[in-house]
Amino acid sequence: MSGHIVSSYDNDLDDLRRSISEMGGIAEKMMNDSGHALVRRDVVLAQSVISADARLDVLQREIEERAILLIARRQPMAIDLRETISAIRVSNDLERIGDLAKNVAKRVVAIAAEIQSQKVVVGLQHMGDLVQEQLKDVLDAYSGRDTKAAHDVWERDDAIDALYNSLFRELLTYMMEDPRNISFCTHLLFCAKNIERIGDHTTNIAETIHYLVTGDNLPMDRPKNDASNYAMVDAPAVT
Repeated sequence: MSGHIVSSYDNDLDDLRRSISEMGGIAEKMMNDSGHALVRRDVVLAQSVISADARLDVLQREIEERAILLIARRQPMAIDLRETISAIRVSNDLERIGDLAKNVAKRVVAIAAEIQSQKVVVGLQHMGDLVQEQLKDVLDAYSGRDTKAAHDVWERDDAIDALYNSLFRELLTYMMEDPRNISFCTHLLFCAKNIERIGDHTTNIAETIHYLVTGDNLPMDRPKNDASNYAMVDAPAVT
């Protein structure tokens, strides 16, 4: 992007980009750490995720305030206006990703003392790894203004939804087979939903990248395959 006559204008935009980059790094680490904490039942790591959310909240508010001030002072147009609006949108999505990672960490604290088979966590770990990859890819796409990479993330949301539906059914089955699993699996269901929602926010960021670069919006009917609201699980046979 070409420089502006007023150099402080460029500095304002650079400050927004740096803050978004910092938010992205924090959100990535929070999600990664919350996933590891869940698999290991690591309460100390989970508590560090919960604590990290405060910095993300501060950055989001600062970005929003600076962006609004920039619009009021500079009255940007075209790409500059889109970049300013996009910074607000992306910061909101990253803040929500942090909240969702924090929610997973809180569940880790709640189930740390429960003794359960790790096999029920494996599918959750796999979904978390896929969403973590989506988050990394979309942040790279935002940094590089790469619409092709952003669209790839946007299209991958369908696979995350399908995996979430499968996990939903599996966890319900565990609960129906043995009532002692209900508490533990309920917490895992909430974890799975939080992770799935992080995937949704990565697709929001992908849509923002497309808008930022092209000035157009992606179609409203993005891939969506979450059927958990209608899921039915066959009851185990009575012997």
